[in-house]
Amino acid sequence: MNAEPAPPAAGGGRARRTSPTHGEAQEAAPGAASGGRAQQAAPEAASGGRALLAAPLHGSGVRTYLGQVAALVAKDLRLESRRRETIAGVLAFVLLVLTLFLFALDLAPGEARRLAPGVLWITLLFAGLLALGRTFAVERDQGTLDGLLLAPLDRSALYLAKVATSVAFMGLVEIVALPIFAAVFDAPLLAPGVLLTVALGTVGFAAAGTLFGALAAQTRARDVLLPLLLFPLLAPLLVAAARATDDLLAGAATPTSAPWWELLVGLTVLFLGAAVLLFDTLVEE
Repeated sequence: MNAEPAPPAAGGGRARRTSPTHGEAQEAAPGAASGGRAQQAAPEAASGGRALLAAPLHGSGVRTYLGQVAALVAKDLRLESRRRETIAGVLAFVLLVLTLFLFALDLAPGEARRLAPGVLWITLLFAGLLALGRTFAVERDQGTLDGLLLAPLDRSALYLAKVATSVAFMGLVEIVALPIFAAVFDAPLLAPGVLLTVALGTVGFAAAGTLFGALAAQTRARDVLLPLLLFPLLAPLLVAAARATDDLLAGAATPTSAPWWELLVGLTVLFLGAAVLLFDTLVEE
């Protein structure tokens, strides 16, 4: 009796049909290759920002870095120009402080000139605190700060842009305040040496204030925490700035001839350099 041929396996046809043909294999090969390239590109894209951070600042790198700072400064200035309540509030505060000192102190012209540096720097201190309190608070509340931290840009560029914006804001306040103080206190506050001292003290104030403004913005009590953190650090800077201004008003020939001016330069450089190094770690936390 002849043996009947065995029926084909039930899954044989399906097994043969599921095996890729030569054409399908050729079509799948580029996909697999591109998948491998995509897997390789993902870590590269994730580390793109770090690569930019580690890239040396030469040639085009310097232009890119300066372009990042300029773009961030333009963005901050545009936002400040749209919401004018901060500028108006600070200018009103300066005029209010000046009015209070003018009516509270009945001083002779010589005594008024002697008090002018201290009154000026106290006014600039509190006016600057009103501006520094909003440096990172608005972006933190709206969530834009997280986007800036995730962007492929150097963190120091973000910090320097905030410092430049604060200096520009304080410069606007000083343009209004200095002529009024010079007229009220009968002091040569518009002399080149005094203007240079005020500009240098403003940079040091903005350098330290921006760093602690970023720290205080991460807390709910930022309006209370910022002055508590900033006042002890700024005390030597403000004393040096006020004494350097007083020496110049007393007849120092140049800013460099005033010993307090040298201390002011050193503190400004120290605050700016240390803040650039610490800012990346601070915002990461």
